Amino acid sequence: MIEPTPQLPHAPLPAYYRDESDHTKYVRRIFDETAVDYDRIESAMAFGTGAAYRREALVRAGLAAGDKVVDVGIGTGLLAREACDLIGAQGRLIGVDPSPGMLAQVSLPGVELRAGRAEEVPCVTGSADFLSFGYAFRHVSDVDAALSEFHRVLRPGGKLLILEISQPASRFSRALVKFYMRRIVPTLARFVARERGSAELWRYYWDTIESCIPPAQILEAMERAGFLQVKRHTELGIFSEYTAVRP
Repeated sequence: MIEPTPQLPHAPLPAYYRDESDHTKYVRRIFDETAVDYDRIESAMAFGTGAAYRREALVRAGLAAGDKVVDVGIGTGLLAREACDLIGAQGRLIGVDPSPGMLAQVSLPGVELRAGRAEEVPCVTGSADFLSFGYAFRHVSDVDAALSEFHRVLRPGGKLLILEISQPASRFSRALVKFYMRRIVPTLARFVARERGSAELWRYYWDTIESCIPPAQILEAMERAGFLQVKRHTELGIFSEYTAVRP
């Protein structure tokens, strides 16, 4: 039987890695090496507005007090921190990430951390009321496998939120955002970072945005995975919120 070809979120990027096997190793290494700088650079890049936006996105997606949440790609815990505040003491959050360096930066009492990938989420079937995936869609190795896992982990009626950065529609806006992300942010990283690789991470960040499959394909993949009420909401033309419900 012929194995289906994995749906990549973007074409290989030779400037950073050779093939998909090398891609997985590269992503883990670059995030491990730069984890200590991530929050500081992200805050400067977003002018301190990131926390408020994440919280609003979670509310729009229907996160409620008492929910059991799985945050895939928890990173340093930026999205999870807002989720924990919303679900309160009666809720529960499990954070999953393949990067030990990132997990080591998470400081959220009561949150259970597990090493794992989006394509193989280490959680029981039907155990989550809400699954979030913040700004990590571009780093998966198989879009369909990841979405299938999200579908599996959510209970019937459970809600999915995927946050991503998308290219603006207009050519001028694309050029402006590209200049900021590809030039200004890496330069900023060189001044405030402790680790040399942080500037490279933020260049890679933009290059994956520029190469990522378009929003329409992401929505199609969500429907293909079996999700209903699949929608995309955007803020400022670049912040995409993909939401859906597991039937």
